Amino acid sequence: MVEDDTSLGFLLVDFLESNGFDVKLYRDGDSGLKGYKSSKFDFCIFDVMLPGMDGFSLAQRVRAENNTIPIIFLTARSMKNDKIKGFNLGVDDYITKPFDEDELLCRINAIINRYNLPPTENLSRDKFTIGKYLFDYKNQLLAMGETNKRLTRKESEVLRHLCLSPNEIVTRDNILFSVWGDNDYFNGRSLDVFIAKLRKYLSNDTAVQINNIPKVGYILEC
Repeated sequence: MVEDDTSLGFLLVDFLESNGFDVKLYRDGDSGLKGYKSSKFDFCIFDVMLPGMDGFSLAQRVRAENNTIPIIFLTARSMKNDKIKGFNLGVDDYITKPFDEDELLCRINAIINRYNLPPTENLSRDKFTIGKYLFDYKNQLLAMGETNKRLTRKESEVLRHLCLSPNEIVTRDNILFSVWGDNDYFNGRSLDVFIAKLRKYLSNDTAVQINNIPKVGYILEC
């Protein structure tokens, strides 16, 4: 992350690290480029108005090094021409300040899902214990004792998102952006159907519940 506003930078680092990401913060474009070249990163978030090298130039330099790494602009510059310039540079998203942290997280997860690049140890997990069940995400398998249930890809994706934060609220928007890439009405109805299916699959262990938090999301209690 390259952000010259120190307070905002620290807040975003804390927020993203609390959601399982490993974040390195730089405060100007030159140090950001130097840091990028000296380390291995999976994702970039750049402000546009930076001391020295601006965010547009930084993104261009990073793109010259790696034309596939996801990049988000997070900036107060909201003019149409700035947005067009950003997207013409090949960035994946352009978010204007002020912004909602949960929406930023949803957009990051949506991009990760498209690129199939889980950047954190937490997100790379593929086996979970859910009460008496064992869930093998990679093989789309839910097992209890000798009974096995093969899940569809989307069923596995939804269940994994719940398993990554057991006994905590997982927002509908987080799941919808990450699995479907959008949170429109029809995708929302599809999510409701998948949640109902997962509840049925997990019903043989009464200690396991997927509880609905109205207008917010779900909690996998186990």
